[in-house]
Formats: sequence, C-alpha cells, structure tokens
Amino acid sequence: MRTFGTQGRVYPSRHYVVPRTEEKTEFIKRVKEGRYIVLFAPRQTGKTTFFRLALDTLATEEPSYFPIQLNFEEYEDYTASDFYANLYEDIREEIETVFQKREEAPPKALIQFLENTALTDHVSMRRFFTHFDSFLPDHSVILIIDEFDAIPREALKGFLHSLRRIYLTDENRCPHSVSIIGVKSITQLSYDRSVSPFNIQDEFNLPNFTFEQVRELLGQYTAEVGQTFEEEVIASIHRQTAGQPVLVNHFAEILTETLEIPKTEPITMAHFATAHTQLLEEDSVNLRHLLTNIRRDRRFETLLMKIASYDIGVRFTRRNEIMNELATYGVIKEGVDGMCEILNPIYHYCILQAFKPLVNGLENEYLPADNVAGFQDYLAPHGDIDMVTLLNNFKDFIARAGFRVLQVPDTPQEFIGQHLLLAYLDQFVQLVGGVMYLEVQTGRGRMDLLIYHNRKKYIVETKIWEGDRRYQAGKKQLAAYLKLEGTRQGYYIVFDHRQEPEPRVETETIEGITIRSYVIPVIQERPSDEHHSSRYK
Repeated sequence: MRTFGTQGRVYPSRHYVVPRTEEKTEFIKRVKEGRYIVLFAPRQTGKTTFFRLALDTLATEEPSYFPIQLNFEEYEDYTASDFYANLYEDIREEIETVFQKREEAPPKALIQFLENTALTDHVSMRRFFTHFDSFLPDHSVILIIDEFDAIPREALKGFLHSLRRIYLTDENRCPHSVSIIGVKSITQLSYDRSVSPFNIQDEFNLPNFTFEQVRELLGQYTAEVGQTFEEEVIASIHRQTAGQPVLVNHFAEILTETLEIPKTEPITMAHFATAHTQLLEEDSVNLRHLLTNIRRDRRFETLLMKIASYDIGVRFTRRNEIMNELATYGVIKEGVDGMCEILNPIYHYCILQAFKPLVNGLENEYLPADNVAGFQDYLAPHGDIDMVTLLNNFKDFIARAGFRVLQVPDTPQEFIGQHLLLAYLDQFVQLVGGVMYLEVQTGRGRMDLLIYHNRKKYIVETKIWEGDRRYQAGKKQLAAYLKLEGTRQGYYIVFDHRQEPEPRVETETIEGITIRSYVIPVIQERPSDEHHSSRYK
C-alpha cells in the first residue's frame, strides 16, 4: 500500500502523488521551445519531485530528448576549479545513466571524447557542450540543475555568462533547454550586486496545491483503502495549509497512519482537530525550519505582527530586505491585492506561539478573586463553553492588569492584547480538554481563533482598532465568515491602543448571525508617565 510522502522526494510507486498535469504540460511546452527556465521557491514545496516527474513524462513521450540531471548541494564551499572537476564527473555519470536506462550503448566516439575531456572553468564547460552535441545529432540535451543556490560564489558569474552565451547561439544549441531550481533567485545570488548575466531566464511558477488537487490526493487513498474523508475535513486541510505540499501530506499521514483510526470509519472533523493539535505540537522539519527562519532577525516579529494585526496591511515589495527574506523562506507571500500575507494559518499560529512570552507574569490574575472552580466555571452544565462569561472575564482581566501589561517581557506593546488573549484562551482550552487553532482567510489583518470542544466550534476574531469604519466592516466580514462555517454566533475583540480609548461591549444580529463585540482599551503608559509617546489612532 502506498503512503503519503513527507520526507524527501516523492515516488509514484510508493507514495500518493498529485500529478500536476497542467503544470507539467506547461513546463514540457517551455522545454520543447528551448527556454532557459528558473524556479525559485522555499524548501519542501515539491520542486524537485515536480521536475523529476515532468522529466519522466518527457522521456516517455519524447525519447529524442536527452536529460542530464545535476545537483549542486555538495559544492557550496568548493573552489571554482574543484567545482568544475566534480561537475564533469557528475555529467559523465548522468550520461552513462541515461544510456543504461534506455538499454543502449553510447557511441564509441562519445566514450573516447568523455575519457579525454576535462572541465576547468565555465569556458571549457561551454565548449564541452558544443562538442557533446555532435555525438547526439538526433537528440536535444536538457539540463536540470537542482539546489542551484549552492554553486560556489566564485563560479556563479562565469557559469551564468556561459549559459547565456549558449542560449544566444544562432545555431542549434546545447543544452537546448536548462532548468535551474533553488531557493534564492538569481538576483539574490548575484553577490557583487552587478546586473545579472542571466537576463534570459524564463521564470516558472509552481503553486501550492489547489483544493481540487488536495481532494484528488486524498481520493487516491480512499480508492486504494476504502476509508473516506468528510468533505469538511478536506476543506479544512486545504484551508489550514493553503495547499503547502509537505503540510498537506503530513496532515494526511497523521490522519491515515499515526492516529490509527479504524479503516472502516470515516475520517471526521473530530479526527482532524486531534491531528491538527498533534501537527502543531510535534517537532517536524518543516515547522522547525519556519521557526528557525523567523528568529533570524528581531525585525521579523514587528513586520509579521503588523501583517497579522492591521486591516490596512503592508504593501509587498521584494526591494525591502526583510520582506524579501521572509518571502524567500516561504513565510509570507504577495496577495492578489499586492499586500503581504502570511502563507497559511498553521504558520500564522506557529509565529504567534514563537513570539508569545513563555511566561507573561499575569497568569495568576486571569481569574477574579471570587472564582472557585477555575476555568471550569466557564463551562455550562451540559459541557458547552460559556463564551460570553469567558470573554467578559478576559475584558475585566485586562482592566485589572492595567499598566502591568507594559511589563510583559519581549513583547511589542502594540501587540500585547493579542498575545494575552492567545495565552488566556490557550490555557483555558488546555484545561478543559479542547483544541484551538487559527482560521485565517487572508493571512493578514484578522486573527480568527477557532476553539473546538465537545464537538462544537467557537470562533473569536481579534484585531487592533483602526477606526470606526473598519470596526463596523469587521463585524460584517465576521458574519459572512461564520455563515460559511455554519456557525450562528461569533465573538469579535478589538484592542484599542489610543490615548483616550472608547470601551464597548455590544451584541448585534447581522444577517441572522449573532455577533458579540468587545472594544478593549489597552493602557499605553504608567499613570505617572508624561504623554509624549506616539499613538495609534
């Protein structure tokens, strides 16, 4: 039986695979046209798997193409001369492999040529390909280079210059097509900041899985095993991952293997909630890379929290060093409106947890002095959560804490409200045996916390005050979202950081949906401080 691949390359014989038919067709079309293609995307997005599957398809359909697959991963610290010497050995091995796969013997003249040739620099590489082409008159050579970022610095510029000269050759060129795969773009790799010598590149976009592709992937498992997924589970996997290939496969792996759900039972939202909690808590390679990357620079926190907290958003540009790095790491992306978005709700939640203080110093004051049963007081007799009382207490807790919220360590003051709400609800959920995760539609400006307890879900949306117009519009957005989720009641918390805030608590019905809204003042200064600091209006 096949499994969901989560480590390294995916093999159709051993794993369930999204065929990406449209993307493969487009890629093969460009190869046949002789394009020099680049694909730069974050790690674990399926780049290598896609290109290898596309090459397999090309080799099956068009045997006149001769593919040479290379990987530069080992060569980052090599000198240029050592790089070219080893590159030549890699090319020789690949040529032999192609002939072996085709059960053909290479021409004797080609064998002799390979034995008497050496690569010493980029010019000798260009001349090698010119001569090599003469031994394969009926074939078009295709060069695929994975982990291109690891090319030695001193070899980069010349290597690209030679590829450019080959591309601009009027006669039949070799390689006919080149595909470069990596994480950093050519511009980022041009360390001397000069104009890139590879301005003939054709950028190829490999998007995350669509909802239909996620359904197709899970459908392969159902067809093979017989176990079905509830439709809401499929939609939730796609929404939580935004189709990120490794996360999709990891979700499916937990649901179909780790949880040991009897194969005669359908996979339900209760199973999804358990799998979601497990995915967030375990030390997976993907999430470890995410956390490592966002902790590289303290400035990342401010930008990421602004993206997550403000409706007005932050305009995306690769010219900004911080945005460029976060996009390269696969943490943020450019939305359809040109604004920054966090890639998916799972990353969003992990980012919040990473920046949340381990101890905020106010945990013992979450509950009022007259509380008897702890957080259990906020469960109704039938086991449902009394969200109104729970959130009323949070509002009162912020008022009780007063200026002490300014003393929470390592937390920018403008985001302290969201940090405290997340910590408060997280502690409550753990104590009552529920789960909590984010349901984010746009990856910016709103944080929808979904609490799942006793087979019932509760949605709390939180923002920072940006004026009455945005406050009122947020209620309508929340009502529309709740209607899509099949929930009739939601909770809306807005933190007001102005010098003279206007606290509000109101309950309204909007298009048949009940919205309980809170505008919660967050103190800006100690009472004795002079009012000279900047304010958020």
